[in-house]
Amino acid sequence: MKWLPSGWQLHWRRFAVMLVKELKQLGRDRVLLAFIVYAFTADIFLAASGVSLSLNHAATLVQDQDRSPQSRELLSRFQQPYFRMDGAVAQDAAALAALDQGRAMLVLSVPPQFGKQLANGQSTSVAMQVDTTNSVLGFLATSHAQQIVSQYGLESAMRRLGLDDKAAASLPKVQNDIRVWYNPNQQDSWFMGVAEMLNIATVFAVLLPAAALVREKERGTVEQLIVSPLTPFGILFPKVVSMTGVILCGVALSLFLILIPVFAIPVKGSLLLFFALSALYVFTTAGLGLFAATIARNLAQAGMLSILILAPMLFLSGAWTPPEAMPVWLRGLMYASPLHYYLDIAFGVLLKGQGLAELQPAILGMSGIGLLVFTGGLLLFRKQFD
Repeated sequence: MKWLPSGWQLHWRRFAVMLVKELKQLGRDRVLLAFIVYAFTADIFLAASGVSLSLNHAATLVQDQDRSPQSRELLSRFQQPYFRMDGAVAQDAAALAALDQGRAMLVLSVPPQFGKQLANGQSTSVAMQVDTTNSVLGFLATSHAQQIVSQYGLESAMRRLGLDDKAAASLPKVQNDIRVWYNPNQQDSWFMGVAEMLNIATVFAVLLPAAALVREKERGTVEQLIVSPLTPFGILFPKVVSMTGVILCGVALSLFLILIPVFAIPVKGSLLLFFALSALYVFTTAGLGLFAATIARNLAQAGMLSILILAPMLFLSGAWTPPEAMPVWLRGLMYASPLHYYLDIAFGVLLKGQGLAELQPAILGMSGIGLLVFTGGLLLFRKQFD
């Protein structure tokens, strides 16, 4: 760096010394390093492979009180992979007990005279009892079951009108022309894996800088740094940069060791752009950790404050609850979460192949929050030790 002016050379040497110091301190904490490696590998693998938002092999019991060819034909349509027939029950009490004990998600009850009523052109019904403890899976089970029953009722009505399959096929109808973009097979592992990687990066982006600064307080070395020629910015900036580098290494570990080789997640955009914007995001979020560390007196307090910061960030990001499902007043708060913008950036680059032009609103929003938060943390730190 000899080409730099002498004043800049001095600042560079101070920055380099502080950067090396932070990395050495982190390297001595082997438990924390092991936790970082676990979080960016095993945790993401478990989230991508073990969490599913689709209906698979839902345990189903039947209460066939008719035992007619029509009832057997209807029940035979509840097949895998959506449903798994686990037997029959004779009484309503047994059906409720199975739902209470978690042995079934869905109980189908076919009433007496079901086949006779269909044959006579009379309306009839099929009762469905659904365990909606998990509201998402309960909703999916209900939707699939309703679709099966409705289709069977339509076919029964056509047969009564004397329309065979060939005649029914000739009737005018509206066809669904569905095109699935960016995730053709609609694999949950793609979304869950990437979302978990972003959540883990967020957690460490807050915790690591906070822990680094609080350790200085606990050891009494922060006062030594304050009376040194270093400015508050010169103290905080190397901590943020070093932890940003560590988190980017963790993100690279997740991508190249888990998400791409194991789950075949495509990278349609520029990896260089993704890592550059990830560095910007970590820098943005690290300011929140500095806020917590400036207020906290010890590591335990910093951890609790970080949880208070992280919980609304994660819940309001849009990863767990779609923005459209949020109340209007809460949807506005979502734009104060840096993770909301990072989600758009990560999925836009990795799955959609977007560039700077498409990501400009998210980049500007994230940068604005980062500048505000880091500046606030810096001013609070300076005020505390003035």
